[in-house]
Amino acid sequence: MAIDDKPAEDDGMADWAEALLEQKVSDGAAESGGILSGESPRPFSSSSFSADAPINDINMVLDIPVQLSVELGRTKVPIKHILQLGQGSVVELDALAGEPMDVLVNGYLIAQGEVVVVNDKFGIRLTDVVTPSERLRRVSKG
Repeated sequence: MAIDDKPAEDDGMADWAEALLEQKVSDGAAESGGILSGESPRPFSSSSFSADAPINDINMVLDIPVQLSVELGRTKVPIKHILQLGQGSVVELDALAGEPMDVLVNGYLIAQGEVVVVNDKFGIRLTDVVTPSERLRRVSKG
């Protein structure tokens, strides 16, 4: 897929190792001061997100891997039909040909798009992106 540019053999373990190393370094720094040294934690409030807040706060989450998936459609079939599937079988979905496909991040709808082919790989061109406020509203309901 054009969406995932990582090679197949890169399973993200290098990213996890790097994150663990960063955690060890920050744990060592925390022992010399901060919450672990007896300092009382600051209460969480909406004022924490002021315009003059350091940009480093958001950078902490930018490298967290999430599951991105594109849903072509859905259907319900009995198990006996699943067991009969073989190479060349066709499964009818509830979506019509040409309809926009849902783009999901960790199971939450974030956009819709259309299938494209780029360098012999399938990709998706986003046609409608859910606004950040609507994404937050949907996540809080779920």
